[in-house]
Amino acid sequence: MSPWESLAVFAAGVGAGTINTIVGSGTLITFPVLLATGLPPVTANVSNTLGLVPGSISGAIGYRKELVGQGRRILRLSAVCLLGGLAGAVLLLTLPSDSFDTIVPVLIGLALLLVVFQPRLARALRARQEATGAPGPHPDGGPALLTGMFFASAYGGYFGAAQGVLYLGLMGLLMHEDLQRTNAVKNVLAGLVNGIAAVFFLFVAEFDWTAVLLIALGSTLGGQLGARVGRRLPPAVLRTVIVVVGLLAIVQLLIR
Repeated sequence: MSPWESLAVFAAGVGAGTINTIVGSGTLITFPVLLATGLPPVTANVSNTLGLVPGSISGAIGYRKELVGQGRRILRLSAVCLLGGLAGAVLLLTLPSDSFDTIVPVLIGLALLLVVFQPRLARALRARQEATGAPGPHPDGGPALLTGMFFASAYGGYFGAAQGVLYLGLMGLLMHEDLQRTNAVKNVLAGLVNGIAAVFFLFVAEFDWTAVLLIALGSTLGGQLGARVGRRLPPAVLRTVIVVVGLLAIVQLLIR
């Protein structure tokens, strides 16, 4: 890797770490850059997953205030997300690389709709529960959220682009929680999924250590930058950022 290519990979890592902490989809920055350096697609994907783990940890640390009081929720969701992430990592090495090309843009589109309409849907759901006397939403989302997070994590272990958008869409609809606190949980869960996939890849897949280290350094810095920016965004602005990033992800996946 030439010095200019190394600089480009490091810069992509900073950008990915920043956008991953705010919303997700950082892979759409780093993955094309790694391909441009000449790495094969699977090697680039594996190297990217390994390199983004420190960025996820950095972003979660940056959101540590919003994580207070959510320990039990995180433990409950983590178990499902770890299983899903491991399943996705296995799928990456066994399925054709274009297996998810059709369904992924649809999933991201549905997640964006959930993010956009979540406040209205939540109000309608609460009004219905008050009118019928039905119990309120499960504080951790219940079985529906666990199922959705398993499949979203499987996708995350497989590729991961816009994984954060899927998480935010699911949790926003099925949990009654502030968006910033939901985003903090998203950062922890995304880090766990990347981490379990990375451990699996260390033993069974080929990767490029130079690319891994450059992305790790860049994404760690980006994680702190993303936390500084993301925590200051009002909910309406944060939703707008999520939608814009999600739409860009759909466009890039469709033309890739």
